[in-house]
Amino acid sequence: MTTLPSDDLIIVYGALRSGTTVFRLMLDAHPRIANPGEVDFLFDHLHPAPDHPTGWRYDLKALRLNRIFLSKNLTIPEGRDGLDLLVHFLDQFRLRHPGAILSLNLHRGVERLVEIMPDIRIIHMLRDPRDVARSCIGMGWAGSLYYGIGHWIGTETAWEAVASRLAPDQVLTLRYEDLFTDTEGSLGAVCAFFGVEWNPWMLEYSETSTYAPPDRSLIAQWRRKCTPREVALAEGKAANLMRARGYPPTDLARAPSRAEALWLAFHHRASVWRFNGRRYGYALYFGEKVARRAGAARVHAGLRQRLNVIQAQHLK
Repeated sequence: MTTLPSDDLIIVYGALRSGTTVFRLMLDAHPRIANPGEVDFLFDHLHPAPDHPTGWRYDLKALRLNRIFLSKNLTIPEGRDGLDLLVHFLDQFRLRHPGAILSLNLHRGVERLVEIMPDIRIIHMLRDPRDVARSCIGMGWAGSLYYGIGHWIGTETAWEAVASRLAPDQVLTLRYEDLFTDTEGSLGAVCAFFGVEWNPWMLEYSETSTYAPPDRSLIAQWRRKCTPREVALAEGKAANLMRARGYPPTDLARAPSRAEALWLAFHHRASVWRFNGRRYGYALYFGEKVARRAGAARVHAGLRQRLNVIQAQHLK
């Protein structure tokens, strides 16, 4: 398959709720760096296609319903697809920030990224998965720490699959905990990775966004706000991966009993349905799911657009 050059692009890759948004605000405050935010849609809807000259093709219908894609105001030229369209998207970002080094955030799709851009440089962002899981509950994505940690597991499992294919100088590991306790030191290392000078404006992001300055109290909240049972079950699910990423589990880590597993599954689904039903309205939330599964494309598109509007209203 065709591969693309990536000399002037750096990816920030990390699990949802791992600090990638506040970090991107810091990057975007630097006069020589541009980071317009998350772009998972670039790879979520890009699939292998032997019949296309580039070996890839976009699911354009799904792409046009993607809330993040729509928020970026990118154009899709008639007849352009596959890696040609990916290049066009990247060029549009570059044209909006002439002279700046382009940086983009990804939470998924790192396997496709590395396959398409084998020389890509990546800032691998890590956060204690127990805090990631807590945050996922607050977002309505999970009903418990046990299910919330699944987002982190998925992101890091994908990373495990590609890490050995990347040279040491292609990767910079950045921990949320370090970024919030030694912000200037961490950003100095980041600037060196970008090949630019450290700039104190990177610390002024809170003046132009809704995000507060780095707060050390956000670190290890799981120790204060989670029960030992919650922590034990979540750690039991991710223990080996946690050790590999430098977040050793406690001595309590264990797998759930059969009865616990059934309760966790029921509670997770009920919690997610309740959260989203209250936020979007039960008719809209479940109607979108039914329309999608039934293949009612026009009805689904209309409901999806209504969901997108409500989601955008809740963004920080």
